[in-house]
Amino acid sequence: MPAAGEPHGINTIVDNICGLPPDLLAETCQHILSYLQGQTSGVDTDETFQRLQRAGVRLDHAALEEIIRFLMVTFRSSGKSNLSADDLVKKLEEGSAKWSKASLEVLHKLWGEHGTLVHAQQEAHAMLSIGQLVDMEWKLGMSVSSDSCRSLNSPYVTLRLKIVEPSGQICQRSFEMTIPQFQNFHKQFKEIAAVMETL
Repeated sequence: MPAAGEPHGINTIVDNICGLPPDLLAETCQHILSYLQGQTSGVDTDETFQRLQRAGVRLDHAALEEIIRFLMVTFRSSGKSNLSADDLVKKLEEGSAKWSKASLEVLHKLWGEHGTLVHAQQEAHAMLSIGQLVDMEWKLGMSVSSDSCRSLNSPYVTLRLKIVEPSGQICQRSFEMTIPQFQNFHKQFKEIAAVMETL
C-alpha cells in the first residue's frame, strides 16, 4: 500500500479520486486492472484525460497521473499481498479519512472481481523475473582435479557472471567448462547476438 508519509499529498489524491463520477472511476480502474492482469501493454493517460474532459470533469493532467500512479501502486501491492476486497478498503481507510462511500464501493466491487487475477499475474511475474547480466569474466586454467574433466592437466575455462537480481541485489555466479563446452557456449552466444540484431 502507498505509504501515508505525506498525508496532505495522499488526501489531495483521494479528494481527486472521489471527485470522479463512479462510472468514470470504474472505467479508469478497469484500464489499470487490465494492465496489471497482463491484458494490455499499459494505461494510456492521455486517452483517459480526454475521456474525462469530454465528460465535463475538470482535472489537470498532472492530477490524473497522480491518481493513476496511486491506483496502480495500490492494486499492485494489494495483488502481491493477496488482499481481499474488504482488506483493501480497510487499508485505504487507514491511509486517509477522505474516502467517499461511493468511491470505496467502486474499488471494493472491482477488486472483488479482479483481485485474484491480479494476484496470479503478480505471482507469475515474480516467478518469471530473471536477473540482468552486468559483467562477465573468464579465465583459462589447467585442471588439477575436476568432476567434468577425465584427465588431470586438461585445460578448462572458468566463467564468473555478475548478475543484478530482480530484488536489486548483485550476486556472482561462477562455473567451469571444458574447452569443447566453452566453444559451444561461445557459438550459442554468437547465434543469440545474430538473432537480436534482427529484432
